[in-house]
Amino acid sequence: MQFADIQGLEQTKTSLIKAVRNDHVAHAQLFLGPEGSANLAMAIAFASYLNCGDPGVRDSCGQCPSCLKNQKYIHPDVHYVFPVSGTEKIRGKEVVSNNFLKEWRSFLEENLYGDIADWSGIFGGENKNLNISKEESKAIIKKLSLMAFEGVYKILIIWMPEYMHASAANGLLKILEEPSKKTVFILVAHDSEKLLGTILSRTQKVLIRAFENSEVQAQLMETGVSQDKASHIARLAAGNLKLALRLASEVEEDRVESFKEWMRLCYGRDYTKLVEWSEEFHKMTKISQRSFIRFGLSILRDTLIAHYGDSQLMKLTEDEKEFVKKFSQVVTPQKIEPLTSLFSEALFHLERNGSPRMIFLDLALKVSKSLKEVEIQN
Repeated sequence: MQFADIQGLEQTKTSLIKAVRNDHVAHAQLFLGPEGSANLAMAIAFASYLNCGDPGVRDSCGQCPSCLKNQKYIHPDVHYVFPVSGTEKIRGKEVVSNNFLKEWRSFLEENLYGDIADWSGIFGGENKNLNISKEESKAIIKKLSLMAFEGVYKILIIWMPEYMHASAANGLLKILEEPSKKTVFILVAHDSEKLLGTILSRTQKVLIRAFENSEVQAQLMETGVSQDKASHIARLAAGNLKLALRLASEVEEDRVESFKEWMRLCYGRDYTKLVEWSEEFHKMTKISQRSFIRFGLSILRDTLIAHYGDSQLMKLTEDEKEFVKKFSQVVTPQKIEPLTSLFSEALFHLERNGSPRMIFLDLALKVSKSLKEVEIQN
């Protein structure tokens, strides 16, 4: 992983490189970014640059022995710590990151922008409580007590420190405050409020913003997604590259037609069909369920633009533009806000694992009522 492999975020990259070249590398840094951001990718790229044998002004060389090892996540001076749980084969005091490195490397190769659910699915920790235990802190101290094998820096990347047990965090305080020379800690987190204040006070924050839509689109196009489809998915993902990559593999080509038909049934109050549709929604993957709701939210946004804004602001396919044009004749600007609230509420409950069957049926009934109120007012 190099900086060049990450779309955009040039200001962050420049700042990190400048710190290395000026020999002002903070020994403990917190790479803080929202879900689906490049915080983990940036941490790994930064680690590669720190130990690169021939670093350039914009990136690591990518060819020296250190870079080649970092690309395979096997550099002896770059250590990883991450939340784990017991499995059938690994239990008790053996539940530490070192015993899951094979699975971790697979995760990084397949899900670099993934979340804790993706990770637990890789190593078999589904439905278990993951954490970074006190035993892990002991292993960390032991690792960092050794001299670097071949790199300039010893680097420890702690992914998702939000899952660190209080005893583990307290065990790291001293080494975080007084590390050995040329040791760098990189904590990669989404939510700083879940970290102990004593940890936060000992780290320098590096804020990693969410991706811009153009950056998500470019990343998707590099994977072979067409420009129109990548643009559409980028809008739905709203800066979350993890979500965008999933949508790219699962997006339905008939999304517009499905949404039009569902809205037609809501408008016509065809409750029998709406119940059937709620069953179909229930069978969909969680990603598809949420993307359908997000698509509805994007249509509502563009419908408002159709009433008041410049149509050039709409990043839609021709089919979507035609639908929005007709939809805006039914949905007045006054009704867009309450409809948006209904869709946002449904998404909220889906993300908290509510019953899709009940959520979609409830949404359909409320949308149906709202659309009929529009008709009465007109």
